[in-house]
Amino acid sequence: MIPFSPPRIDQKVLDEVNAALLSGWITTGPRTKLFEKKITEYCNCKTTVAVNSWTNGMEIFLRWWGIGPGDEVIIPAYTYCASANVVIHTGATPVMVDINNSDFNISLKKIEEAITEKTKVIMPVDISGLPCDYTELFDLINKNEILNRFSPKNEKQKKLGRILIASDAAHSFGAIYADKRSGSIADITCFSFHAVKNLTTAEGGAICFNLPNNYDHDSIYKELCIKVLHGQSKDALSKTKKGAWKYDVIEPGYKCNMTDIQAAIGLIELERYKENLQRRSEIFKLYDDGFNDQDWAIKPIHKTDIKTSSYHLYLLRINNIDESKRDKIIQLIFDKEVSVNVHFQPLPLLSAYKNMGYQISNYPIAFNNYSCEISLPVYFTLSNQNVSKIIKAVIDSVNSVI
Repeated sequence: MIPFSPPRIDQKVLDEVNAALLSGWITTGPRTKLFEKKITEYCNCKTTVAVNSWTNGMEIFLRWWGIGPGDEVIIPAYTYCASANVVIHTGATPVMVDINNSDFNISLKKIEEAITEKTKVIMPVDISGLPCDYTELFDLINKNEILNRFSPKNEKQKKLGRILIASDAAHSFGAIYADKRSGSIADITCFSFHAVKNLTTAEGGAICFNLPNNYDHDSIYKELCIKVLHGQSKDALSKTKKGAWKYDVIEPGYKCNMTDIQAAIGLIELERYKENLQRRSEIFKLYDDGFNDQDWAIKPIHKTDIKTSSYHLYLLRINNIDESKRDKIIQLIFDKEVSVNVHFQPLPLLSAYKNMGYQISNYPIAFNNYSCEISLPVYFTLSNQNVSKIIKAVIDSVNSVI
């Protein structure tokens, strides 16, 4: 069976993790701090806080920004449940909007229709690693009529003076938009380093801050490091210094710091990330070429004049089929010993959000794109021979159903 997305765990990773284990320091420590610094340099953002997951990172940020009951956060209906859950956990309301037909990303037109005086944050999601339309999004939130509608609740929000853009970049580490890397495009960007992501730390994530220069990013970094460690004024490493055992708890914080074992994996992954992206782009081209002569194939956009994907997911759509035919095709592909997936079920299809009153009929493009989408394997160690097998399995399966 060709797997869908195995992590790249080889001797280099084993050696670095082993060195971390033998160093005597396995929780947040020197490797985590170095990893944060390397991410900041790679993304060219202003500061980075490493955490144990995208989910905790984004929720911590939203709480720090003052998001809570009575606030609205605009998200796409086409995303993983974490995008909605973090908003719900703060007590705010996720306002779901439909997506583009072309690239699975959030619709600017639908965002504009959804903005109210309660809107504090817009969370665009870079589905599959392709950046959203950030220039147009910033132009939108800086329109006079939108600015006049903005109602800040605290000093942080008042200083910004507009809706904040918090990028869900769980898929897009390394992606490019207008000559900027993901992490330095939006006001804040949250990455996922989950096991299936391009760059993994087994579990983990990072919050990259890129607020305007009138924010003190050094202070933000210190504040967030306290918040992600139960509100302690010192982390465990700081307390090991002579006479430094005593600490304070400044606030009832959270526990979502990254460990040095996780960071050890991430440091190796980041060191060789360029070759990872290169290989992934080659696999995308092989898929593109392989489906060129198939009239039913709607190939994903992964490069434009101003965008370059991180090549995280190859979202193939099959033209003129419904959900049941798509599911039958997927089963036939699995029968040919090839693992595939679907990204994603739109949130209003899922019980938790249906029970909150969200209706899939309000998101027709999200449903249509989902109904005919199949995600194909993309990972560094996937051989050209196996890519050819996958292409044949997909073509044979589709042609036997349509």
